[in-house]
Amino acid sequence: MADAAPLKLLAQDADDLAVISAALQDAVAKIGDIRWDASARTLTLACNRFRWESGGRKGERVRSALQLGDVAGVQARKLRRDAKGAVVELLSVAFEPGEAPGGTVLLTFAGGGDLKVSVDCLDVILADVSGAWSTPRRPGHAE
Repeated sequence: MADAAPLKLLAQDADDLAVISAALQDAVAKIGDIRWDASARTLTLACNRFRWESGGRKGERVRSALQLGDVAGVQARKLRRDAKGAVVELLSVAFEPGEAPGGTVLLTFAGGGDLKVSVDCLDVILADVSGAWSTPRRPGHAE
């Protein structure tokens, strides 16, 4: 299979966000690569995303950035913000509607940690920012 084009996805509703969540399943990041800019009202997560869309047995990862806009607040649970080098594995990204058009984006990590991101509206972008590289480790899941 030829190299796939880099992903560039936009989510403005829960269905769109489910597509981004699937693309980000098993992405790994350092705590220090999660940044909330309160003045710009953005939360950005830089990660190494497993390229599920590449198919086959060949495992690939790519550097990606997830950015949430219109962020009103962020709450972290079981994530040590002082451990900047600690690696976390992203399991899912979901939207819990609140007062329309806002709600909460929930980023769930392996080990029980999560980020609850209050948003005034759903405005999420995922973009690959590097070329892909091979990895011998393919994430596995119990069926």
